[in-house]
Amino acid sequence: MMSTPIVELKQVGKSFKRPDGTPRAVLENVDFTLREGEIVALLGQSGSGKSTLLRIMAGLVGADAGDVSYRGQPLFGPARGISMVFQSFALFPWLTVQQNVELGLEARGLPASEREERATKAIEMIGLGGFEGALPRELSGGMRQRVGIARALVVQPDVLLMDEAFSALDVLTGERLREDILELWGDGQMSTKAILVVSHNIEEAVLMADRVLIFSSNPGRVRFQLQISLKRPRDPDSREVRALIDEVYALMTAGAIQTGRSADETPRLRLTDVLPQAEVGRMEAVLEMLHEEPYNGRADLPKLVEDSELSDEEMLTTAQALALLDLAKVESGDLSITTLGQRYVEADNVQRKLLFGRQLLARVPLAAHIRHCLEQESSRELARKPFLKLLRDAMEPQEAEDVLKVVIEWARHGEVFEFDFNTGMIHLSQD
Repeated sequence: MMSTPIVELKQVGKSFKRPDGTPRAVLENVDFTLREGEIVALLGQSGSGKSTLLRIMAGLVGADAGDVSYRGQPLFGPARGISMVFQSFALFPWLTVQQNVELGLEARGLPASEREERATKAIEMIGLGGFEGALPRELSGGMRQRVGIARALVVQPDVLLMDEAFSALDVLTGERLREDILELWGDGQMSTKAILVVSHNIEEAVLMADRVLIFSSNPGRVRFQLQISLKRPRDPDSREVRALIDEVYALMTAGAIQTGRSADETPRLRLTDVLPQAEVGRMEAVLEMLHEEPYNGRADLPKLVEDSELSDEEMLTTAQALALLDLAKVESGDLSITTLGQRYVEADNVQRKLLFGRQLLARVPLAAHIRHCLEQESSRELARKPFLKLLRDAMEPQEAEDVLKVVIEWARHGEVFEFDFNTGMIHLSQD
């Protein structure tokens, strides 16, 4: 028997305006139901619209298309039964812990005595008893996030939305806080009926959730769902958990650019497509690890993450960049080096730059476009602004900055063109 739906989204879409006034779809045809008694984790790349989806569910942002309902009623504004925890803590620095936690109750018009009693209980429940009078600057990052969680729980919400709530913390602090939340959930100390967690951490999602959703990008939509029936607490080193982590990696990389096929079969980027934000040094380090023992050309991505000490997001974007340049390929949650990638690892520095530059021009249209424009100029140099405007007409301003930054970094490594940070000019080298 299925549990009661709390929040339902049907064919939800959301767009934002580009600088030229045309719409850019962030979410499209999102169908999702959050039910009583479940923890759901939402995984996806940065910029896929996960945070926008949470804000729509909280009633902080309206949907442009589709229907959003809470407890069977259309949601047109903030819902009293939904609370949200942010990555950035979002505390008022001039207020004490007690005052920060009481804010939501004060906004609802509760008398001072009831506010104090409920806030004190929430602070104690989240493990901050004795710190009621402290200011945020006196607390560690983990303690500040506990204040944010206490502030969300004090209003006794039906639904708790957590937007990267543990990502700003160090690994041990994040793990401890996550375990405490699960303990409160399991013991029934929270009045919350359902939790939705947005995360970049695949292991965290598998350890917490009853259901994992994989989000696609440009525009965002639910691409895969994975049901998890293991009882909590879950052992991260158990065979069952490791198998689930492998499965999620496979689902996460299923839509990545694949290589190893003929040129006609390989998907091509468009001029204004978003690029993976991968550093060249990190790409080389992963390739070198892949080439050496114990991997010998092929690695399980979770194992590679563990050995490299990269985050899941860093590894996934690096793998995507390597696949884009045909230096590696991603399939079934594994990363394997291509013949070209092997040549790259075995080459000297000069040959590496040459090979990287050739692949960049062949596979990244923006790099080839900038190079072509420079070759047409008698001065062999151009300002970055026209290229930035080209990207801003197709994406958000910060996305445009990020894409141009990464293509310049890649181009400088491959000696495709140079960039003067002082003048903001892109130019061909003297050679």
